[in-house]
Amino acid sequence: MADPAYIVDGVLTDGEAWVGLGTTTLGSDTASITFTSTDDGQVGDFSQYMDLVAVCYVRSDRSPSEVDDAFGVRFNGDTEATAKYKIQRIAGTGSIINAAVFDGYANIGSGWLAYISAADATANVFDAVVAHFFDINSGKYQSYLSQGASDRDGAGLAQMYAGTWLEQAAITSLQFYPSYGSNLKDGSSISLFGVLPRMVA
Repeated sequence: MADPAYIVDGVLTDGEAWVGLGTTTLGSDTASITFTSTDDGQVGDFSQYMDLVAVCYVRSDRSPSEVDDAFGVRFNGDTEATAKYKIQRIAGTGSIINAAVFDGYANIGSGWLAYISAADATANVFDAVVAHFFDINSGKYQSYLSQGASDRDGAGLAQMYAGTWLEQAAITSLQFYPSYGSNLKDGSSISLFGVLPRMVA
């Protein structure tokens, strides 16, 4: 099996520590976006990375009379949310601050990354969410930190979530989806990056 282009004679060359694994941009409303390891030793194989980072631009179709939705992630297709996902949140609108600690909700079936705009939010507003998944091949419980923000016409929302998946399996897939709505809206986009260990000065 050939080394990826960023490894020369078994040594990581001095390039970017982040490696682009793919981008999905929706052309129609879609239930979820999933990234899966290729398990082939090439660029798309999650086993060679220390961390994964998802950069998300998303909106939900949740309705009626809903301005937001919970944006979730499933590790390796696991939906046992209440038992396996532990989450901490802090969020603010500029006038209200909310902090909470909770288990994953059964209807969410996942870790929670952010609140995102839904059908009745300001038209054409998509939320920015950046999620960092740490030590994905470590054999420890899997953990993540996500940050999200949106401008809702004077009622913006900034938030941070820290979560743990109580499984020690390496991460081989990530499924992103709106937890209460049926779909992510047309135009939603997620890019996934693998973070390499730095082995050069």
